[in-house]
Amino acid sequence: MNIQPLLDALDIQEDAARAQANDLRTQIGELQTRLRQAETHLEHLAITRKTVTGLADRLPAVPPDLPEHPDYPRILAVFNEATGPLRAKDICEALDHKLLPKNVEGTRAKLKRLVKLGILTEVDTGNFARKQ
Repeated sequence: MNIQPLLDALDIQEDAARAQANDLRTQIGELQTRLRQAETHLEHLAITRKTVTGLADRLPAVPPDLPEHPDYPRILAVFNEATGPLRAKDICEALDHKLLPKNVEGTRAKLKRLVKLGILTEVDTGNFARKQ
């Protein structure tokens, strides 16, 4: 019996399996390199985050932009002089607005907007103060 054709077929399959194993080793090497690069990048990002958060408290706070109405700077000037919380009615008087309901409500709306911007705080309902 001649087993040479069987041995030749085995050689072909061994060569194919060896080539596939070599290709896979090459891919594994490339993937390991990419993995090391990704892990290094993650470490650098973690260091950057730690550095930025460590410096964040040293940066000056940037005040938000005030809305485009001339009353807003005047309202803040009143609060800069105030020694305690103020009501919308107090602000109207300080700005020389007539104490009409529409003026008081308009001022209250402006005060609420300044609360949303983080400039003022509403100490309790209707009482506003400069945020510390």
